[in-house]
Amino acid sequence: MKSNKQHGFGYIAAIVIVVVLAMLGVASARLTTTQQTGAAQDILSARAWQAARAGSEWGLYNALRLNKCSQAPVTLDLRNDTGFAVSVTCNAYNFSEGEVPGSPGTPQAKTVFAIDAVACNASSCPDNAKASTLEYTERRRVVTACGLKNGQLPLDPC
Repeated sequence: MKSNKQHGFGYIAAIVIVVVLAMLGVASARLTTTQQTGAAQDILSARAWQAARAGSEWGLYNALRLNKCSQAPVTLDLRNDTGFAVSVTCNAYNFSEGEVPGSPGTPQAKTVFAIDAVACNASSCPDNAKASTLEYTERRRVVTACGLKNGQLPLDPC
Protein backbone atom coordinates (compact mmCIF):
# COMPACT_ATOMS: atom_id res chain seq x y z
CA MET A 1 0.00 0.00 0.00
CA LYS A 2 1.26 3.47 -0.93
CA SER A 3 1.43 6.39 1.48
CA ASN A 4 -0.11 9.71 0.35
CA LYS A 5 1.88 11.90 2.78
CA GLN A 6 4.30 13.30 0.18
CA HIS A 7 1.74 14.63 -2.30
CA GLY A 8 1.78 18.46 -2.73
CA PHE A 9 5.40 19.07 -1.67
CA GLY A 10 6.34 20.04 -5.25
CA TYR A 11 3.67 22.78 -5.24
CA ILE A 12 5.12 24.37 -2.09
CA ALA A 13 8.64 24.28 -3.51
CA ALA A 14 7.44 25.85 -6.78
CA ILE A 15 5.65 28.66 -4.90
CA VAL A 16 8.78 29.39 -2.81
CA ILE A 17 10.92 29.53 -5.96
CA VAL A 18 8.45 31.87 -7.70
CA VAL A 19 8.37 34.19 -4.65
CA VAL A 20 12.18 34.28 -4.44
CA LEU A 21 12.47 35.04 -8.16
CA ALA A 22 9.85 37.81 -7.85
CA MET A 23 11.81 39.37 -4.97
CA LEU A 24 15.00 39.26 -7.04
CA GLY A 25 13.17 40.96 -9.92
CA VAL A 26 11.88 43.76 -7.67
CA ALA A 27 15.36 44.29 -6.16
CA SER A 28 16.90 44.43 -9.63
CA ALA A 29 14.33 46.99 -10.79
CA ARG A 30 14.99 49.19 -7.74
CA LEU A 31 18.74 48.99 -8.24
CA THR A 32 18.40 49.97 -11.90
CA THR A 33 16.19 52.95 -11.04
CA THR A 34 18.63 54.10 -8.35
CA GLN A 35 21.58 53.85 -10.72
CA GLN A 36 19.77 55.83 -13.42
CA THR A 37 18.81 58.54 -10.94
CA GLY A 38 22.40 58.75 -9.69
CA ALA A 39 23.77 59.00 -13.23
CA ALA A 40 21.29 61.78 -14.07
CA GLN A 41 22.30 63.69 -10.93
CA ASP A 42 25.98 63.32 -11.85
CA ILE A 43 25.31 64.86 -15.26
CA LEU A 44 23.33 67.74 -13.71
CA SER A 45 26.12 68.32 -11.21
CA ALA A 46 28.74 68.53 -13.97
CA ARG A 47 26.59 70.95 -15.96
CA ALA A 48 26.00 73.11 -12.87
CA TRP A 49 29.73 73.21 -12.15
CA GLN A 50 30.52 74.29 -15.72
CA ALA A 51 27.81 76.97 -15.56
CA ALA A 52 29.25 78.26 -12.26
CA ARG A 53 32.70 78.27 -13.84
CA ALA A 54 31.39 80.26 -16.81
CA GLY A 55 29.81 82.74 -14.38
CA SER A 56 33.02 83.22 -12.42
CA GLU A 57 35.03 83.65 -15.64
CA TRP A 58 32.51 86.25 -16.81
CA GLY A 59 32.81 88.04 -13.47
CA LEU A 60 36.62 88.00 -13.64
CA TYR A 61 36.54 89.42 -17.17
CA ASN A 62 34.25 92.25 -16.08
CA ALA A 63 36.35 92.99 -13.00
CA LEU A 64 39.86 92.79 -14.45
CA ARG A 65 39.32 93.86 -18.06
CA LEU A 66 36.39 96.28 -17.82
CA ASN A 67 36.84 97.36 -14.16
CA LYS A 68 33.14 96.64 -13.50
CA CYS A 69 32.31 95.05 -10.19
CA SER A 70 28.69 94.83 -9.06
CA GLN A 71 27.79 93.85 -5.50
CA ALA A 72 24.21 93.38 -6.63
CA PRO A 73 23.69 89.91 -8.10
CA VAL A 74 23.74 89.78 -11.90
CA THR A 75 21.90 86.81 -13.40
CA LEU A 76 23.34 85.11 -16.46
CA ASP A 77 20.71 83.08 -18.27
CA LEU A 78 22.48 80.00 -19.63
CA ARG A 79 19.34 77.84 -19.71
CA ASN A 80 19.43 77.39 -23.49
CA ASP A 81 23.01 76.08 -23.37
CA THR A 82 23.26 74.29 -20.03
CA GLY A 83 19.81 74.39 -18.42
CA PHE A 84 21.15 76.58 -15.61
CA ALA A 85 20.96 80.19 -14.51
CA VAL A 86 23.97 81.76 -12.81
CA SER A 87 23.90 84.49 -10.19
CA VAL A 88 27.19 86.43 -10.11
CA THR A 89 28.25 88.92 -7.44
CA CYS A 90 31.51 90.82 -7.17
CA ASN A 91 33.08 92.47 -4.16
CA ALA A 92 36.08 94.79 -4.55
CA TYR A 93 38.52 95.54 -1.74
CA ASN A 94 40.96 98.42 -2.26
CA PHE A 95 44.19 98.68 -0.33
CA SER A 96 47.79 99.84 -0.64
CA GLU A 97 50.72 97.49 -0.43
CA GLY A 98 54.37 98.04 -1.17
CA GLU A 99 55.67 100.80 -3.40
CA VAL A 100 55.18 101.76 -7.01
CA PRO A 101 58.27 100.60 -8.93
CA GLY A 102 60.48 103.59 -9.77
CA SER A 103 58.64 105.86 -7.29
CA PRO A 104 60.06 105.24 -3.80
CA GLY A 105 57.64 106.13 -1.04
CA THR A 106 54.57 106.02 -3.28
CA PRO A 107 52.23 103.25 -2.11
CA GLN A 108 51.01 100.75 -4.72
CA ALA A 109 47.21 100.79 -5.00
CA LYS A 110 45.71 97.32 -5.40
CA THR A 111 42.22 95.94 -5.74
CA VAL A 112 41.23 92.42 -4.77
CA PHE A 113 38.09 91.12 -6.42
CA ALA A 114 36.01 88.30 -4.93
CA ILE A 115 33.70 86.78 -7.53
CA ASP A 116 30.89 84.53 -6.27
CA ALA A 117 29.01 82.53 -8.94
CA VAL A 118 26.05 80.32 -8.01
CA ALA A 119 24.55 78.12 -10.73
CA CYS A 120 21.24 76.31 -10.32
CA ASN A 121 18.47 74.84 -12.44
CA ALA A 122 15.79 77.16 -11.04
CA SER A 123 14.61 80.64 -11.99
CA SER A 124 16.73 82.34 -9.30
CA CYS A 125 19.86 81.17 -7.51
CA PRO A 126 20.07 80.02 -4.81
CA ASP A 127 16.51 78.74 -4.47
CA ASN A 128 15.96 77.57 -0.89
CA ALA A 129 12.39 76.46 -1.60
CA LYS A 130 13.52 73.93 -4.21
CA ALA A 131 16.72 72.88 -2.42
CA SER A 132 15.06 69.86 -0.83
CA THR A 133 13.72 68.45 -4.10
CA LEU A 134 15.46 65.70 -6.03
CA GLU A 135 15.56 67.63 -9.31
CA TYR A 136 17.29 70.74 -7.90
CA THR A 137 21.02 71.07 -8.50
CA GLU A 138 23.22 73.94 -7.35
CA ARG A 139 26.94 74.60 -7.47
CA ARG A 140 28.90 77.58 -6.14
CA ARG A 141 32.32 78.76 -7.25
CA VAL A 142 34.19 81.57 -5.51
CA VAL A 143 37.34 83.03 -7.06
CA THR A 144 39.60 85.90 -6.06
CA ALA A 145 41.89 87.99 -8.22
CA CYS A 146 44.13 90.96 -7.62
CA GLY A 147 44.68 93.91 -9.95
CA LEU A 148 47.04 96.89 -9.77
CA LYS A 149 45.50 100.31 -10.23
CA ASN A 150 47.71 101.93 -12.82
CA GLY A 151 45.13 104.23 -14.40
CA GLN A 152 44.63 102.02 -17.46
CA LEU A 153 42.53 99.07 -18.41
CA PRO A 154 42.97 96.16 -18.18
CA LEU A 155 44.29 96.05 -14.65
CA ASP A 156 47.76 94.60 -14.29
CA PRO A 157 47.93 91.40 -12.23
CA CYS A 158 49.36 91.71 -8.72
